[in-house]
Amino acid sequence: MKIHVNAYPQLRNLCWNRPENAVVDGPEALGLYENNWRFVEPEKIEREERLLLDTLVARFGNGVFFPA
Repeated sequence: MKIHVNAYPQLRNLCWNRPENAVVDGPEALGLYENNWRFVEPEKIEREERLLLDTLVARFGNGVFFPA
């Protein structure tokens, strides 16, 4: 699963130090969300990004989200 960071605003914020056109795989994206959750603004997560996060948790997190 390849994820274009720019398609997801909160993920883009977490990848501020990566190239503009960065692509990450599923496990890496889930790790970014979990390890940097304190920088995410949950109330600003749009529907598509929420679906992505739910998919990542189901597929790579065994249904469990562990924010740091």
